[in-house]
Amino acid sequence: MTTINRTSSKSCFGGKVEFYKHSSSSCNCEMSFSIFIPQEASTENKLPVLYWLSGLECTEKNFMEKSGAQRCAAENSVIIVAPDTSPRGCNIEGEDESWDFGSSAGFYVNATQEKWKNHYNMYDYVVTELPKVIAANFPVNDKKSISGHSMGGHGAMMIAIRNPEEYYSVSAFAPICAPSLCPWGEKAFGGYLGDDKNTWKMYDSNCLVETATQKIPILIEMGACDPFRETQLHLETFHETCQKHEYPLTANIHEGYDHSYYFVASFIEKHIEYHAQHLRSLS
Repeated sequence: MTTINRTSSKSCFGGKVEFYKHSSSSCNCEMSFSIFIPQEASTENKLPVLYWLSGLECTEKNFMEKSGAQRCAAENSVIIVAPDTSPRGCNIEGEDESWDFGSSAGFYVNATQEKWKNHYNMYDYVVTELPKVIAANFPVNDKKSISGHSMGGHGAMMIAIRNPEEYYSVSAFAPICAPSLCPWGEKAFGGYLGDDKNTWKMYDSNCLVETATQKIPILIEMGACDPFRETQLHLETFHETCQKHEYPLTANIHEGYDHSYYFVASFIEKHIEYHAQHLRSLS
């Protein structure tokens, strides 16, 4: 069993928000995550988990501190787990030089390039390792859903499309919908995966929906005033691809909202309830 070390614990809406560190076999370094555990959770009453993936420049703290999701999660009996967004402190040359690559920008892929492949395996960490760590240490059942924001929205959608049998539902806030077509994604995929764009397709939701056989409905919220909407997020391109391949997508555009956590906090209750409904209806 992986040993986890609690670094902080705070009471919140009757439950607990806690922060942990542990040694990761996927990333070969110390990784961090936060968790919200509703008061009713116990070994006799195990609850489902919503995994939240955060965006560029974020850590395991941003969502727990800024989203206000805990009240609704407590009311709907859902545990929330939010991992850090990348390995850190791996002594890789250049890992801290850019805000959109390296530290805080793991992009939820398994790196293939020599410089990064021993540590930057966030796909394996989120899909396989972290759920095992959570199951071994907390009162969770086998039901899980996934959501995220920006780079984390990309990660949530991509992971769910690739593993539809593993998740009961998926949603995203301002996700990077077609990373192969935007500057953030091109930089990350080129750096972590190299020049082989067939490898890029494995981590690009816009490409994955073209070949998906088992389909999991996707819910997206986007701010109409998001400064990255046209250049980085490509929701319209993704929407067209989903329509062409009859992939179930609900996308809502909200006037007056941008890319910030003010936007996430405004609609997070809707998403918690969305996931809770799916987790209950498939019992």
